[in-house]
Amino acid sequence: MTPAIKALERARIAFQIREYEHDPAAPAYGLEAAEKLGVPAERVFKTLLVAIENDARRLAVGIVPVATQLDLKAMAAALGVKKVAMAPPADAERSSGYIVGGISPLGQKKRLPTVLDTSAAQQSGILVSGGRRGLDLELAPDDLCRVTGARQAPIARH
Repeated sequence: MTPAIKALERARIAFQIREYEHDPAAPAYGLEAAEKLGVPAERVFKTLLVAIENDARRLAVGIVPVATQLDLKAMAAALGVKKVAMAPPADAERSSGYIVGGISPLGQKKRLPTVLDTSAAQQSGILVSGGRRGLDLELAPDDLCRVTGARQAPIARH
């Protein structure tokens, strides 16, 4: 049981555990999850951490579909700041308590400002990392927002 699963259970959020055999050689973890789970890529979301105004102590979470990239300018605008940059992997791991490729937006060590791409609202259920490679959790986008305190904004770039 991961901290992500525990967070959903504590919040009494309905979710499904979706597991698959992770291939360490997979070039893109999120796309691997979509393929192995037989789910359209627009329903599988990746969790990315950014440093606010290049300050490694001020981080935020962006959640976007796996087939897209995080638009850093849109993310900064959604957070109401001038600039964000991708957080170094070591900072992301230290802050979240998860390893890269398995970072979940749920159950992180510290609650960070979180933004979910608006495309999630078009889906009845989305999948996010469950806290380790090979483990995804399926839940309603509104429930994800409720448990993480996320706001929705157009932050994905195709």
